[in-house]
Amino acid sequence: MCIKGRCLLVALTLALSYCRCVYAQLDKEVTPKPAESPGAVKPAPGTVKANAKVGLKYVWIPPGTFMMGCSPGDNECRNAELPAHEVTITRGFWMGQTEVTVGAYKRFAGAAGRQMPPEPVLPSGRPLNPRWGDEAMPIVDVTWDDAQAYCGWAGGRLPTEAEYEYAARAGSTGPRYGDLDEIAWYVENSGREHIDIDSARISKEDPANFWKRMEENGMSMHDVGQKRPNGFGLYDMLGNVWEWVGEGYGQNYYPSSPSEDLSRPAFQARVLRGGSFELPPGGVRVSNRLRVSPGLRTFAFGFRCGGEVFAP
Repeated sequence: MCIKGRCLLVALTLALSYCRCVYAQLDKEVTPKPAESPGAVKPAPGTVKANAKVGLKYVWIPPGTFMMGCSPGDNECRNAELPAHEVTITRGFWMGQTEVTVGAYKRFAGAAGRQMPPEPVLPSGRPLNPRWGDEAMPIVDVTWDDAQAYCGWAGGRLPTEAEYEYAARAGSTGPRYGDLDEIAWYVENSGREHIDIDSARISKEDPANFWKRMEENGMSMHDVGQKRPNGFGLYDMLGNVWEWVGEGYGQNYYPSSPSEDLSRPAFQARVLRGGSFELPPGGVRVSNRLRVSPGLRTFAFGFRCGGEVFAP
């Protein structure tokens, strides 16, 4: 039995419920799903992308675990590289395929209204890149702040120490990721001719004549990307020029460092990695660390950028 008015209310309620179901189904069918975040799908290891803003390429480095510090069998290690310890890189990141070049830094200086750094000159007075004319050479004579500012402008940051060593090793466990002459510019091969000598010993026993001979041979940094890349496809992770990394240097950091690359301690001194063209072989190793003031500029200090987000 239907009481007048109540039937109408029931009918309207049922009709409204039916319409809601129909509209919900239609919305489900025709409304596209929100696009996934660009970071949701990670690139394949070794993926290379160009950053049009700076004119350089970046390589995707996958997460992973490695032994950081002195490599097994490496007799050149110093206390700052000890003890070797396991570190997990928890997130993949982009890494500059090469060191930042003069040409890329010129773009930054122009856009940011900054001056170019002093032109690089060896202690002898010989210029390495007069008037910054070779734009394929790595930028040098930059401070830590200069490097950090550039990376921020380019859409990234300086890599951490752990990221740098992990990326440099590219799965290798030795002090280098290949034959030194094939992968790096260092003091014996960075001049006009390869000088096959015991540079580490001679530089200590007769430093004046040794460095005179090296300079006469024209030792110098070189255009980026001329040597064989490592397993991740990165060039010059050893040799050519030292590279700034993001965090500071702690004398006793290794013995107490975290097992995951998450924290970045704030120490006053800064760290450079990779060695350079004016070093003997013993200084050109993946675990070698150089402690310096963040404001120091020299002809052999450069950098490359990294970070989780790729800047198109």
